[in-house]
Amino acid sequence: RVRGRYPAATMPQNEHMELWKKRHGVRLDQEERQRKREARMVHKRAEFAQRAHGIRAKQFNEKRFKEKAAMKKTLAIHEEKKNKHKKEDVVPEGAVPAYLMDREGVSRAKVLSNTVKQKRKEKAGKWSVPIAKVKPLVEDEVLKIVKSGKRKKKAWKRMVDKVTFVGEGFTRKAPKYERYIRPSGLRFTKANVTHPELQATFQLEMLGVKKNPSSPLYTSLGVITKGTVIEVNVSDLGLVTPAGKVVWGKYAQVTNNPENDGCINAVLLV
Repeated sequence: RVRGRYPAATMPQNEHMELWKKRHGVRLDQEERQRKREARMVHKRAEFAQRAHGIRAKQFNEKRFKEKAAMKKTLAIHEEKKNKHKKEDVVPEGAVPAYLMDREGVSRAKVLSNTVKQKRKEKAGKWSVPIAKVKPLVEDEVLKIVKSGKRKKKAWKRMVDKVTFVGEGFTRKAPKYERYIRPSGLRFTKANVTHPELQATFQLEMLGVKKNPSSPLYTSLGVITKGTVIEVNVSDLGLVTPAGKVVWGKYAQVTNNPENDGCINAVLLV
């Protein structure tokens, strides 16, 4: 028998939120709101730690202690590891005893594996890029106001005047709900990517827009301007990781103004 409002046994709740996101998407400023929420959490947690007392404070401190321990372990894993490698000039100065003759000169050096370095850069959103600084874009230059409504009085819609990337299975929203219009004539799916070490250029398919330096909004809209970091499909190039796995996607920085040239030119970040 069920007592009160809820049944005694816990019922499966399913993935309602995930399903809603799949069907309707998320707000365009979702990432920015999430970042701000996380930034505020530090202050809220500190305030709670100062105010809490009794059993709640005890539970909270225990939880924080575990979190800090886990964080220290993670940092220790990613710390620079000591690595032995041969010296370039193995001939020592002066006489060497006979028992040391067959030993190789070894020097210790702190090194980091490339994969760990790459992961750190991706997490921080920082890469050593060909174009370090770009001119910030004015909003009027990117988003043009589109009047709507019966008497053209409403001005909440925006037309994106720059080159964009929208993905393979993209479907436009109904006119009633579409705020940002991305013209199909300015949608690109391929980029001319130059490999700096091979000194060769390949036309590769784009997988997404990783970061537009001008604004997080432009990143979520997929706007591609000079200095934008895009992800390209490099599986055709046959690049492999140190472990021997084929690299699927790699980042590249756009070096031209695509809306002027009619194509996207980029340099691979290696």
